[in-house]
Amino acid sequence: MTFSLVARCAQSGMFGVAISSSSPAVAARCAYAQAGVGAVASQNVTDPRLGPWALGLMQAGASPAEVRAILRRRAQHMQYRQVLMVDARGETCIHSGPNALGIWAEAQAENVAAGGNLLADAGVPQAMVAGFQAASGHLGDRLLAAMQAGLAAGGEAGPVHSAGLLLVDEQSWPLADLRCDWTLDCPIAALQAAWQVYKPQINDYVARALNPAAAPSYGVPGDD
Repeated sequence: MTFSLVARCAQSGMFGVAISSSSPAVAARCAYAQAGVGAVASQNVTDPRLGPWALGLMQAGASPAEVRAILRRRAQHMQYRQVLMVDARGETCIHSGPNALGIWAEAQAENVAAGGNLLADAGVPQAMVAGFQAASGHLGDRLLAAMQAGLAAGGEAGPVHSAGLLLVDEQSWPLADLRCDWTLDCPIAALQAAWQVYKPQINDYVARALNPAAAPSYGVPGDD
């Protein structure tokens, strides 16, 4: 009940995941990324253990294709799972089990992989990859452009209610972890609105963590 993509910025080395679903709080269960390692989306009858497992294997040196082979051998119920991966070399790989729900599809290119299940159209993932490749600017902008392209291509068969954007850069914590966990309106539009507020401040939050004395002012009442 989900469509998503994982991506790497070839210029900065930043990783990101963007995802949307008819289910609530999809990003809390399905989006994973680790600075310097890669990004993973684990979806469709979700097993939240798969994302950290895949990242750990990539950190240990396995390629996405090798990770897929390991998960297929060792993880349970992989016939129900859909897992998208990208690593620090821009290599991508997707596992889509034969029991994925409804219309399911996948598409990938260097630095980006997209997939979905219970889709309105099998062309949605390819539209997302094309949307990502056609967009420019910050990785967050490109991921959201891809989500809009997926939505325009039909998105999920029914209405989506949650969405998330996860970005990692050089630090051990997320550069951005924005979510709309439930709405009857468009969660991708809500995510886009949150990104437009957060993006201008994104580097300030890193600076405040690393060196508060030299960080920009907070711009709130009582801040001297």
